[in-house]
Amino acid sequence: MRLPALPRTVAFRPVSSLLRDPRVLLSVCAFVGLLLASVGWIVVTAVLARHELLAAQRNLETLRGQSNTAPSAGPAAQLRTAEAAVRSAARHAARAHRLTTGPAWYPASHLPLLGQPLRTVRGVAEASDLLTHDVLQPLTRTASELATAAGNDGGHLDLAALRRAAPLLKDAARSASAVRTNVAALPHATWLPAADHARAQLSGQVARISSVTDDAAMAARVMPPMLGAAGPRRYLAVFENTAEARGTGGLPGAFAVVTAERGRLHFEDFGNDSELMDVRAAVDMPAEYTALYGPSAPTSTWVNSNVSPHFPYAARIWAAAWLAHSGQKVDGAFALDPGALSGLLSASGSARLADGTPVTAANVVALTERTSYATYQDIPERKEFFLDVARAVSQRLLDSADDPSRRPALLAALHQQFEGGRIKVWSAHPAEQRDLQQRPLGGALPTGPAPLAGLVVTNAAGTKLDYYLDRSLVWAPGLCTEYGREVTATVRLSNRAPASGLPAYVTQRVDNPPYRTRPGDNRLLVSYFASERAKLVKATLDGRRTLMSGAVERGHPVYTLDLELPAGSSRTLVLHLLEPPTDRAPTVLRQPLVRPLQAAVRPYRPCSG
Repeated sequence: MRLPALPRTVAFRPVSSLLRDPRVLLSVCAFVGLLLASVGWIVVTAVLARHELLAAQRNLETLRGQSNTAPSAGPAAQLRTAEAAVRSAARHAARAHRLTTGPAWYPASHLPLLGQPLRTVRGVAEASDLLTHDVLQPLTRTASELATAAGNDGGHLDLAALRRAAPLLKDAARSASAVRTNVAALPHATWLPAADHARAQLSGQVARISSVTDDAAMAARVMPPMLGAAGPRRYLAVFENTAEARGTGGLPGAFAVVTAERGRLHFEDFGNDSELMDVRAAVDMPAEYTALYGPSAPTSTWVNSNVSPHFPYAARIWAAAWLAHSGQKVDGAFALDPGALSGLLSASGSARLADGTPVTAANVVALTERTSYATYQDIPERKEFFLDVARAVSQRLLDSADDPSRRPALLAALHQQFEGGRIKVWSAHPAEQRDLQQRPLGGALPTGPAPLAGLVVTNAAGTKLDYYLDRSLVWAPGLCTEYGREVTATVRLSNRAPASGLPAYVTQRVDNPPYRTRPGDNRLLVSYFASERAKLVKATLDGRRTLMSGAVERGHPVYTLDLELPAGSSRTLVLHLLEPPTDRAPTVLRQPLVRPLQAAVRPYRPCSG
């Protein structure tokens, strides 16, 4: 069978001839008109959508500003304002979403390169719509229901209502996480800066809201049982003195036994560290913990019980020590320091000691960690003063928690201290502890492949000079090699203690160094916690090569230097590391001391391949 022969030539009509054809001309004009109309429609609706998104943005900023400031109206009025702001934001976001959908936006947003900012705008509008409807509205509705339930119970927190809200908050947390993922996947660094700015602004908002929603969902799960919904609970509260640094923050000093039943707290007993000084805690610790901290005897020396930055280790030791001392089991433990008390007093109002001395947000840190050492030379008298402060502040906080007009501000301040790591919580109940350990208030040293930059200092001199300690950490990534990414961690420590005028108890050295020291000189164990599988290439101290001891804790290499820090001096420690390549910024471990850590993470390009 023979195939038919193909024609040897094909006749094409000239373009000019085609355009003289009325049907072709009409089609071309219709296409151009449709294209221009689509472009015009996109431009007009983009302007309108921007107006709606800016209005929603203003509503959310109003809501954020209200949560960050002291209340000028009652809780009911605050909730009504919040609900109105969220409803308004939801309406604006829904209109923006509708304006950026349809037959013109979809194909335009999928054009190569040109469509990237349009896809970003569409994604921002859709994410704003989902955020306001699926996350913020359930949150404000739940808050209103809890406030109503509290009003029906004489102003106390209704644990049954909180437990009922748990599924709704869990769904809201999932929605917030999904929105966060979607926003992160939107095109950025496009040719339209306005679209990039909108994405970046929304990304920051979503991150904050997602974190708050996660915390709210977790609180609805763990608060009812921890506050005694199913029966009384007992906790050990330990007050840390950050004038003498330890791994979790400050040296463990005064303590209190707290009971919780049906949402109400009561402080049963107060004591100081002298009572638990030589109690031996019967608790098994991991071999790596014993290898690193064994010389400090943390399970038999109360003041060294929190030498590790991993708070659950300290809490387990405290619980076992209290059992050995009193015969009582506790359901958990929490730690807080004068910085946390300052934050809480800013919401509750000041407390007052029996002699009339005010304890305020402005003076509680200095009162307990500086002036008390000059005022009370007698150690038992000074420790009794610490207990007086703890009793007065605790009672003031309980009174404020029972005051519906102060409770919202107090809860906001409490959340801020949780996020900052100044209040840490541990539960002896495994299910609760799993939830707590995943959040900043759990005080856990993270595990896993995510990069870590952790500076931890421990006072090795027995002084109270860490009140005057400044710390900075700069994490700077370098080149990527076949062996990993080069990382430089620069640590700078400064002893700002005055040259004279400090009480002897503050400056006295109990380490008996084999070299001459002056009052105000300090000694620190400086530890750097690196990313998993990181290797130390070299270290320098003030520009000279130095050796650091190596260990491992929870999968992280730990490099430690015994450092003398004379009064008025600054010293710079630089670690050159080789870490596994990653596109993620490191988690910065922030040990809470009197003066906050100044930390910086330098920008870097991802390692290719």
